Amino acid sequence: MSASCTIVDVDTSHWDRLREQMVEDQLRKRGILNLSILDAMGSVPRHVFVPETVRDLSYEDRALAIGHGQTISQPYMTAIMLQVLALSGTEKVMEIGTGTGYQAALLARLAKQVETVELVPELASQARETLAALGISNVNVHIADGSRGLPGEAPFDAIAVAAGAPDVPPMLLEQLAPNGKLLIPIGDRKQQILTLFQKMDSQVVRKPLGGCAFVPLLGVHGWPGA
Repeated sequence: MSASCTIVDVDTSHWDRLREQMVEDQLRKRGILNLSILDAMGSVPRHVFVPETVRDLSYEDRALAIGHGQTISQPYMTAIMLQVLALSGTEKVMEIGTGTGYQAALLARLAKQVETVELVPELASQARETLAALGISNVNVHIADGSRGLPGEAPFDAIAVAAGAPDVPPMLLEQLAPNGKLLIPIGDRKQQILTLFQKMDSQVVRKPLGGCAFVPLLGVHGWPGA
């Protein structure tokens, strides 16, 4: 049975207090200082993207299972990725690994257009439903192999991959716009290094940022059998 995410009352003071505490304790005090990111994460109701069975844990400093072997990332890691991308609001962004749509909802507030890719149809359907219920209209959810990207929608100013890969899929680098940024966890199935790639002139600059742990990237350019 899949883990469903049902829209609940997003305006209760209980959830607001927990979200404010998350922003202050988990983000601001740990070096997330971009005001647009803090505002987005203080406004987007993470709990509506979390299965009812673990909804009480929505604003804790941890990743949570969302079914189908996937997770919604730890809030701090999500904020780190957004801060590294440093979006100005004009960008076209591709997200790999929609899950239930939380990071896509944040990206929608930080970029002009978001194309998000999910291989699991049930999760893609949940994400579409939740994003629509929240009135988010600048996100398109695609059911596809994210390791291939979306060649028909390229180029992208930024690409965020929310799954660990053995290496960066070449097709994703090809879909970057000039000066574009690609952020992806690279390593083994359990531990990775969050790695930034930036297309500058005729070369791609690679910069390792630090350790992380994501679910394995699915698809032909991900882990075999993942």
